[in-house]
Amino acid sequence: MNSVATDTSAPLGTALAWLRGGSWARRVFLVLAGSLFLAACSWIEVPMVPVPMTMQTFGLVVIGALYGWRLGGATVLTYLLQGAMGLPVLAGGAAGFIHFVGPTAGYLFGFALATVIVGWLAERGFARHPLAAFAVMLLGHAAILAPGVAWLASAIGLGWTQAAAVGLTPFLLGMVLKSALAAACLQAAQRYRRPSAPLI
Repeated sequence: MNSVATDTSAPLGTALAWLRGGSWARRVFLVLAGSLFLAACSWIEVPMVPVPMTMQTFGLVVIGALYGWRLGGATVLTYLLQGAMGLPVLAGGAAGFIHFVGPTAGYLFGFALATVIVGWLAERGFARHPLAAFAVMLLGHAAILAPGVAWLASAIGLGWTQAAAVGLTPFLLGMVLKSALAAACLQAAQRYRRPSAPLI
């Protein structure tokens, strides 16, 4: 193993390598802790008009950026499996396999896609600066909304116009706000310094 200094001049993937390194037991702990964090974010609801906003997608992009695409992807898949098995971890405490075949199925698929995209970009330093981090977070949110709208339009049969009206437009403001908050949290994490850390 090599050691690297985690400072703000390094790419974000290097600066946060200490979080993703370590033993398998530590990684399992991080996956379970991350899934609990996602569940907590899913339960937080912010009143908005016309659709209330949860912090669910905020948690997803933050996990992707901090954990990287591999560990982040494993965390989200664990979270989704928990929801499919009946644990109340989805938005508003929802649970059950029905959500993976109903109107929300496209968004749930987008959860894993967004986490992998954000994690892959963050590991390569594309989220190093505040504006770049904001753009990466926006892209992650778009990767959630796009398959969600496509599923509503095709599988559910709403058509593209209605699907965009109910599955995209109400969430655009929340997407911007949560992307900005996620980027700010990521910059705060990047400023955290640790003298040395394992890089695998």
